[in-house]
Amino acid sequence: MRGFLASSIGVTCAAALALPLTPPAVAATARPAPGAEAATSAALSAGPSARRESTGQSTAGSTQSLPLVPLTRDLAVDGPAAQGLTRRTVRPFSLVGVVWDDPAAELHGRVQIRTREVATGVWSGWQDVETHNADHAADPDTEEGADGRLRGATAPLWVGASNGVELRVVPEGAEPVPEGTGTAPKGTEPAPAGADPAPDKTPADGTPTTADGTATATDGTPAAAPAAAAPLPTGLRLELVDPGEAAPQDETLGAARPGALQPETADAVAGSTVNADVAALSAAEIPALGRAETERELLTLRGSELTAAQKAKPYIGPRPRIVTRRGWGANERWRESRFVYTSKVKAAFVHHTATGGKYTCAQAPSVIRGIYRYHVVSMGWRDIGYNFLVDKCGNIYEGRAGGVAKAVLGAHTRGFNTNSMGIAVLGSYGSTKPSKSALKAVARLTAWKLGLYGANPRGKTYLTSGGGNLYRKGKNVRLNVISGHRDGFSTECPGLQLYRKLGSARSTAARYQGR
Repeated sequence: MRGFLASSIGVTCAAALALPLTPPAVAATARPAPGAEAATSAALSAGPSARRESTGQSTAGSTQSLPLVPLTRDLAVDGPAAQGLTRRTVRPFSLVGVVWDDPAAELHGRVQIRTREVATGVWSGWQDVETHNADHAADPDTEEGADGRLRGATAPLWVGASNGVELRVVPEGAEPVPEGTGTAPKGTEPAPAGADPAPDKTPADGTPTTADGTATATDGTPAAAPAAAAPLPTGLRLELVDPGEAAPQDETLGAARPGALQPETADAVAGSTVNADVAALSAAEIPALGRAETERELLTLRGSELTAAQKAKPYIGPRPRIVTRRGWGANERWRESRFVYTSKVKAAFVHHTATGGKYTCAQAPSVIRGIYRYHVVSMGWRDIGYNFLVDKCGNIYEGRAGGVAKAVLGAHTRGFNTNSMGIAVLGSYGSTKPSKSALKAVARLTAWKLGLYGANPRGKTYLTSGGGNLYRKGKNVRLNVISGHRDGFSTECPGLQLYRKLGSARSTAARYQGR
């Protein structure tokens, strides 16, 4: 894989200058990205064994990282024990996930969580956390994919403002965890009287039982003996993420924010400057353009690379409105400071974030800040993995830093990040249908971004696999220009209901391009 690297060092002095669309091929040596808080900065550079836990709630956000403990009473029982956490009060958080030490290890089992809502004090029922998340990652044998800070992880789950938690992780093939099993660690407390959800009468896997709890087959006969339980990964920890609040927007980058400890960082200046070819410096959003304006912008951005025919009749959709990283409140101190680019954008992979649909559109920036913090602080990535995100109301958000009009290398489709972009629709779409607004936003975004690079949304293209569970490394694979994540990697993503709508998205995007 060929990547083009560009350093942000020295950008502060040239913040008003637009960077070229095609980045330089040589990069300066990158420095580690400092954390947003004193409590996390050391851990970010301390290696894979370091875990972050902030000292308190902050407008910058925080992560509480809690080690899991065995939940079964008899630890001498053969086979791996279920792990988790008994009910406890914690500092406020809104997004959760489970991480472990080895990024190559898989969690074969079921992860369930219930939380206590801050506003009402009511405990939720058990919610499943998506365990298969390794398919959203950097390509194998790449610099980011081999980073020693990486950890294995579940998908994040948005639960809303909460201050209590209970977790159980049951290995595949193990007996379900009975209610109340385990000894509460010192310092924990039970849920308030009347606040607990009703105890589960059915095992976590849904197996029918007799009156005494014995598992049975659907015809009433005793069920076959279960297979041996799979071991859980080592170093399991629950990550409780408070996404914090968006930083106040300053009129001038480089100035100190009210109450801030220091002026705006060079990373924040660089993160805004890479969009200077399409928006004003420090803009919270990139405005939509009409077709004629977009075609003129195309000539400005990529005119030297267009053929005479493309100049005479450009196929590109009108540029949609895009909320920038500054607009959704990204803390640029968390990410790695440099930007990493690929050669072009030949395809778009559509994803769902598997974070659940229990968010309002007003909360979408908070959800994205939570995912960003989880990807960087908890999982050890250089930045959020997706190039763009879309909420259920059709708002489009800039994802990984580097410039919305540029070919930024993401970490979204393991094996096919090179020469592609990743678009994640916030939510879970296995059984829930995506909104019309979200689908329209995906079509508008792909019509514009693919149009910048001459790609036909209804067409096919070839990408070289970087290695995965569907295609060996080096294989040249023919794919739809707009593909679902599952087309490049064996996964449920982007969920069946969203995947079924991709044909419509292709047709709509092509129409927006004037094809």
